[in-house]
Amino acid sequence: MDDVMQALAQPTRREILQLILEEELSAGEIAAHFEVSRPAISQHIKALRDTNLVFERRDGTRRMYRARPEGMSYLRKFLDLFWDY
Repeated sequence: MDDVMQALAQPTRREILQLILEEELSAGEIAAHFEVSRPAISQHIKALRDTNLVFERRDGTRRMYRARPEGMSYLRKFLDLFWDY
């Protein structure tokens, strides 16, 4: 859960997750939405992938990314505890 919270603490990573929540995109398509370098976006994607918040699928030479909401399940369970009060 700590790794997920650290990954989500960065605003660019949250924006990436929103982009790929309903639509699978390549790293280049994701990078086109930001004014930072493509390598920087790749690092953000790697952090999200390493915490199981992003699914990666290879399509020929391209890598396609899609959000994995189930990667936040432990965080959600923890936060849900506070809504009972």
